[in-house]
Amino acid sequence: MQPPVENYANPKTCFFHVLFKASSLAFYILSALFFDSFVIIFVVTVLLAALDFWVVKNVSGRILVGLRWWNETDDMGESVWKFECLDQESLARINKKDSWLFWWTLYLTAVAWFVLGIFSLIRFQADYLLVIGVCLSLSVANIVGFTKCRKDAKKQIQQFASQTIASQFTSTLQSAFSVV
Repeated sequence: MQPPVENYANPKTCFFHVLFKASSLAFYILSALFFDSFVIIFVVTVLLAALDFWVVKNVSGRILVGLRWWNETDDMGESVWKFECLDQESLARINKKDSWLFWWTLYLTAVAWFVLGIFSLIRFQADYLLVIGVCLSLSVANIVGFTKCRKDAKKQIQQFASQTIASQFTSTLQSAFSVV
């Protein structure tokens, strides 16, 4: 008997996560067939990429992998990264397929924009490199943000585990010496 196949826990979120990524790429690739205007191609492609950036950063990242990040400027003008993650129990319950889809599409989108950038370089289309540069920057910003957020979450889990062990050890010692 085969083990049960794990399904997506959030199929609608997964669908829209992929849809927003695919829409900016598809529009950019197919736009030359329908539009002669670089301005239309630039505006619509960047708008779709910005929508993808926002959806990933604020919606699908939180639902599919339990992570959220943002960047603030403090009083000194320094850039400060802020991370938010689910608690350890909730992170342990994250659906593996949802997580897999999230991370793979995050990286594959950046790779696709990079490859399109190489094609634009080969074809000497400097204006289209601008579009690709903006879209690639948004993709890379999400990769960096979520990667830092995941590392911060792992560090928090390790700190929690070591604090729990230290607390358990201390309470065991206290109870052993209170008997004496």
